[in-house]
Amino acid sequence: MTVLLGDVITALEARYDPALAEPWDAVGLVCGDRSEPVRRVLFAVDPTAAVVDEVIAAGAGLLVTHHPLFLTPVHGVPADDPKGRLVHRLVRAGAGLFVAHTNADRAPGTGVNAALADVLGLTGAVPLEPAAGVPGAGLGRVGELPAPMSLRDFAALAARVLPATAGGVRVAGDPARTVRRVAVCGGSGGSLLPAAAAAGADVLLTSDLKHHPVSDALEVDGPALCDVAHAASEWPWLAVAAEALRRDLDDRVAVQVAAGTTDPWVFRAGQES
Repeated sequence: MTVLLGDVITALEARYDPALAEPWDAVGLVCGDRSEPVRRVLFAVDPTAAVVDEVIAAGAGLLVTHHPLFLTPVHGVPADDPKGRLVHRLVRAGAGLFVAHTNADRAPGTGVNAALADVLGLTGAVPLEPAAGVPGAGLGRVGELPAPMSLRDFAALAARVLPATAGGVRVAGDPARTVRRVAVCGGSGGSLLPAAAAAGADVLLTSDLKHHPVSDALEVDGPALCDVAHAASEWPWLAVAAEALRRDLDDRVAVQVAAGTTDPWVFRAGQES
């Protein structure tokens, strides 16, 4: 039975309700014809040129990304503009682009933060900042490790289960500190530090932490901090979302995850930790 792009979009929006997105966000279908058939869907964190290469090589009819291609309004997509060029390439290849961003962050079950908590092995994970009116939805997650471990060992665990990146896992706190309760937020989650502290977390793992807030956090009796690459923190969602879509559409579409990560940093110089 043929699956149309519109059918795929309906399944994705059932998982990642657009109503959960921030007002400033740009989610949903960016390009594509809802009446066209789709046989393969490719998932990636970012809509980069390399990812579009994969879409075309795989013959995918839809690219699903976490980050928007256009987060601010545009008045044209000429092919001599880098982002416009991606739109032209997708359209010429007969592929659509769909974005699930802050709605996927907040989604219960198969959302970005649920996937991050799961890959770290957290049990009983609940949102750090619950969304009103939707059970299990909200930003971040906080849960328990199966067994206590040191902060040093927790950082090593994060490095093992997340994609390797040039930046690795940066840690602020006593390496010997015992970690039992863990808070996570995929992407830029520094604003959830007070919520992590209020939830009794021993550590908050997130991305894009800034010098002054981290320095200030170490002066109080709050969580230790683990800072990982932005794309790496959202990468676990790709396989979860792909598998959920495959099940929701009863194996009528093939799914795959883009090779590697889309972290833009390529190497690190200087002293190793």
